[in-house]
Amino acid sequence: MSRVEKAAEEVDVVTTGTFGAMCSSGAFVNFGHSDPPIRMTNIRLNNVEAYGGLAAVDTYIGATSLIDPPGKGYGGAHVIEDLVAGKKIHLQAWGPGTDCYVRKSIDTYIKLDDLNEAYLYNPRNMYQNYSVATNTSNRTLYTYMGKLMPHMKNATYSSAGELSPLVNDPHLDVIGMGTRIFLAGGEGYVAWQGTQFNTTPEEVNGVPVKGARTLAVMGDMKQMDAKYLRGLDITGYGISLAIGIGVPIPVLNEDVMRRCAISNDQIFAEMVDYSLPSDRKCMQRYSYAELRSGMVEYQGKKIRTSSMSSLSGARKVANQLKDWIEHGEFLLNEPALQLPRSGSVKPLLERGE
Repeated sequence: MSRVEKAAEEVDVVTTGTFGAMCSSGAFVNFGHSDPPIRMTNIRLNNVEAYGGLAAVDTYIGATSLIDPPGKGYGGAHVIEDLVAGKKIHLQAWGPGTDCYVRKSIDTYIKLDDLNEAYLYNPRNMYQNYSVATNTSNRTLYTYMGKLMPHMKNATYSSAGELSPLVNDPHLDVIGMGTRIFLAGGEGYVAWQGTQFNTTPEEVNGVPVKGARTLAVMGDMKQMDAKYLRGLDITGYGISLAIGIGVPIPVLNEDVMRRCAISNDQIFAEMVDYSLPSDRKCMQRYSYAELRSGMVEYQGKKIRTSSMSSLSGARKVANQLKDWIEHGEFLLNEPALQLPRSGSVKPLLERGE
């Protein structure tokens, strides 16, 4: 009996985890009606703009929304973190005033417990893999992949590698719409395929070598824990939200076990030059074992490597999910719908009328 066969007989579930910046995130919130009521068309939460184009007292606040005036290192991601942490949030809202919503402004303070509903809905989380970033130019670059020093003095990556959810189920044979997940310390669900869902990148050992599949996820903020959800201010780039997400992989057969057994030396990512505004071609591929060693080599030059995501955080997520499952506090479920087997990313074209 092979090791995979033996493991498939003995292991019921593999828990995975990731904890890193996920910019395409945000929260739907319902404030409830004031007396007299107002239809909110302009909304600020701690001076951060929220969307006013929904029903009277519904809003969506995006993680990357900026405080007004900008430049204070605070944004929508921090509002979301502060709500989950139980802090008071300053709500200011204005409306046109109508016969049914006569009030034109409101200025008050709210907490998460005051809200009727508050839930994360993140259109693009858990990138399956992501390119390694470096910088060949003679100036420092400040990007969502962190600070990139000139002349390739460093390279950054963002993945939990062998622990990452979509690396353990690379073709989404097990994960689908409705899959129950660990989301920021609470129970969440896969809602749909994520935006920029892409199945076309080349694969090595069954795993894409650059950004590929993504997931849209949702979950109740009132269940969440602020230690798994943190607002970020990335120098020179802006605001983002770091989220801890874990996905249980039920070991249904040997094939599932074989995919879950993949290790960092079998998972590769492409290094690209972020000093190029477009057409970033692969310079070289590196395994996550090489990247996590802290140093890689390119054409005889040694380059320091560092991760934009937290491996220790990902391990905490996977272990917490394991603990919930073992104690019967988290039940696995069959997906309601399989996610697409194919998908590609289209560019935005500039056209006349």
